[in-house]
Amino acid sequence: MRGVHRRPVFVSFLCLLALAAAAAAPAADAPLASRLAEALAVPHVAPASTAGVAVDLRTGTVVFGRNAAAPLAPASTEKLAVTYALLAALGPEFRISTEVLGHGTLEGATWRGDLVLKGYGDPTLSSAGLARLAAALEAAGISRVTGSVVGDESFFDSARTAPGWKASFYGEESPPLSALSADRGLYHGALARRPALAAARLLDEALRAAGVTVLGAPRTGAAAAADPRLAQIASPPLARIVSMMDGQSDNFTAELLLKQLGALGALGALDGHRGTTAAGAAAVRELLANAGVPLAGVRIVDGSGLSRLDRLTAQALVAILEASWLDPDIRPSLVAALPVAGVTGTLARRMRQAPARGNVIAKTGTTNESSALAGFVRGRYAFAVLQNGNPLSAAWARTAQDRFASLLAAQ
Repeated sequence: MRGVHRRPVFVSFLCLLALAAAAAAPAADAPLASRLAEALAVPHVAPASTAGVAVDLRTGTVVFGRNAAAPLAPASTEKLAVTYALLAALGPEFRISTEVLGHGTLEGATWRGDLVLKGYGDPTLSSAGLARLAAALEAAGISRVTGSVVGDESFFDSARTAPGWKASFYGEESPPLSALSADRGLYHGALARRPALAAARLLDEALRAAGVTVLGAPRTGAAAAADPRLAQIASPPLARIVSMMDGQSDNFTAELLLKQLGALGALGALDGHRGTTAAGAAAVRELLANAGVPLAGVRIVDGSGLSRLDRLTAQALVAILEASWLDPDIRPSLVAALPVAGVTGTLARRMRQAPARGNVIAKTGTTNESSALAGFVRGRYAFAVLQNGNPLSAAWARTAQDRFASLLAAQ
């Protein structure tokens, strides 16, 4: 786990709040500020529930601020907070293991007992990975198992969703959460309500395909502390996982990675079992505080931004971006993870013309009641736009965001 040190606050938030309140006279950048304000003025999006901030990364100057400290539902820009916390605490090379542990003894080519498939929250675990585990066991000389393949998901709690989610989000926005989930919770093309059992069945099938006879039926359970490791695989590096998460706004990955922070006790450790959404959220909050991010009005409840209880401020989002930009260990991974306007991810079909195309990299966020965009422009500006409403016109909200970012790209 990387050491995390308190950094100075990178944005002059007193200046930012003054701009947000329109209490200070316009400075030399008043024309840009006026045009950015006009960009945010669209029908069906209330000015009172619209927040925007833009900061010049070279000087730290706030070039625009409106409702900067207003706590608003962030949608998937919540993933920026999680991405920063993960990279700060664990580092871009961190990998997540999946293991097969032996509960029993080896007699010749027979394993007398169970094989325990223990998951540690790898969102990228697949049937192909389980096939590699099966091949490793066969190569180790095991050709017969008298017991069962046991799926162990005890590294996390058993909650399948996060607090504040609508019931429809289960399955639609994310498969069931589990420390042991293969193929994103699918079992032969169908959503598995018991992900650990489905993963155990997939390993059982892989073992049989590798020529290993398993006498017992797959089931779930937990490994004993003394059970030896028989085989192990690892996820791609964390930098690649967060790139997949942010590029396509993957809710499932965000939630598993948040629990990972909690399970590892990454700062915000809670008493008792740590592999929970709450423990991960506490870790994120503490890591943001250590970076000097202003947390007034900020409420981190889940990792994806689906929770109706989440709140972020535009100034907090920009501070997260600044902290990431100024940290040489974090910047490359976070920048590489963000969609590129007109080119990749959730921005592939937005801002496809100059000057924004290729020059705006940002995290999107969309729910029925929230729309947001936060990121970097040409390596010069960090910005965030948050818009809430019930109802909220997503089309008009995105129009405002794209105009805002395009104006910055034209500077």
